[in-house]
Formats: sequence, C-alpha cells, structure tokens
Amino acid sequence: METRHSGYDAWAVRWRVPLGFVLSLAYLVLAQPTLRLLAVGSGVAFVGLLLRAWAAGYLEKGSTLATSGPYAFTRNPLYLGSALIGVGFAVAGRSAVMAAAFIVLLVVVYWPVMLREERFLSQKFGAAYEGYAARVPLLLPRIRPLTASAEGFRWQRYRKNREYEAALGWAAGVGLLALKMILRGAWAGFL
Repeated sequence: METRHSGYDAWAVRWRVPLGFVLSLAYLVLAQPTLRLLAVGSGVAFVGLLLRAWAAGYLEKGSTLATSGPYAFTRNPLYLGSALIGVGFAVAGRSAVMAAAFIVLLVVVYWPVMLREERFLSQKFGAAYEGYAARVPLLLPRIRPLTASAEGFRWQRYRKNREYEAALGWAAGVGLLALKMILRGAWAGFL
C-alpha cells in the first residue's frame, strides 16, 4: 500500500504546477469580478503573498531545517500563503465553481505533497525534525511562535527561492481581473 501512496504522491508533485496553470486559465474565463470583491480578494491574496515572501527569506531548501520566522508558527508557511492567495482570488473572481475547484486542488494535490515533504524532512533531519513537528502544526499556525531565534530573514534566500515569481503572478492575476472588469464595463461608473 505504501508503494501506491508514494506513487500518488509522486504524481501530485509532478502535476501540481501544470494543474495550477490549467485551473488559472479556467479561472480567468469563469471569473466575474466586481470592484469590491477584487479589492477584498486581492488584499487577502496579498497577505498570502507576503507570507510566502517571509517564508522564502528563511528557507534554505534541502540544506537546513527552517524553524524560525514563519516556520515557528507553521511547518508549511509557503502552502498556507498559497492557500490564502487561492482564497483571495476565489473571492475576487466571484466564482463558486472555481472556489470548489481550488479546494479540491488543495485536498487532492497539495495535501499529499505536504505529507511527502514531511516524510522527506523526517528522513533527512531525523530527531530534530520529529521534535519540531511535535511542537509546530502542519498547516494552520499556532498563535505564539515556537521559540525566538537569531536566524533572520534574508533577501538572498527570497531571490534564490524565486519567490518573486509569486509576486509577478499576483500582479498579473489582479491586472487580468481588472482588465476583465473594464472590458465588461463593470468600472464604467468609476472611470
């Protein structure tokens, strides 16, 4: 049974980005933004973007165990940030179908990916990771951080982790929704 689960995990890792692009294209077709929902949704998505940026500044993928910054609150701040971005765009796009599709993507694709990463980190960092995992939740953050740390945010890590791509995606998404509103005449009274 583990082999089958690992096979599905591998499939989820391989297809999460292409499925995200397909979902994004469908989203742009089905989205029906309003000025109010675009403002609220893009704000929520921006908070997710900031969380991802904060997390990327603490992450040295594959070499050290990140436990400070946002990693002191949740073991998966990047995925939590992505979830907030998805929720924000679901609100901004005013599409129940796309909101449901996003939830399915999180559960069916991203949850197995998180669990696979858990196993990898447990194998790589052993007892250090097990202790960390026992004190910090998988996704939903704890209210108080695990501990204070001398380790700080570094822009170099942010750039190395290419997190600026998420910022560009956010800006493109907001811009395309605004363009769609303009083309539909939804901003006629505001221009």
